[in-house]
Amino acid sequence: MAIEAEMRRKIVVSIVAVAAFIGVIIGIGVTFDDGGLGSTGGLALVGSIVLFVLLMAGVGVFLSR
Repeated sequence: MAIEAEMRRKIVVSIVAVAAFIGVIIGIGVTFDDGGLGSTGGLALVGSIVLFVLLMAGVGVFLSR
């Protein structure tokens, strides 16, 4: 089964967005690691989740056109 060019583009964009999110989470974990995440790190983590949801919504809109 051959994958069409448009489907490959959707797969690559989605994988890049998820990889960026994982990188941000790892960065937050490394930056705010003082024997635990702490309240500032927790807020940064929640913020990154919110940004990821908005990013994926934007990616969905972009790919639907």
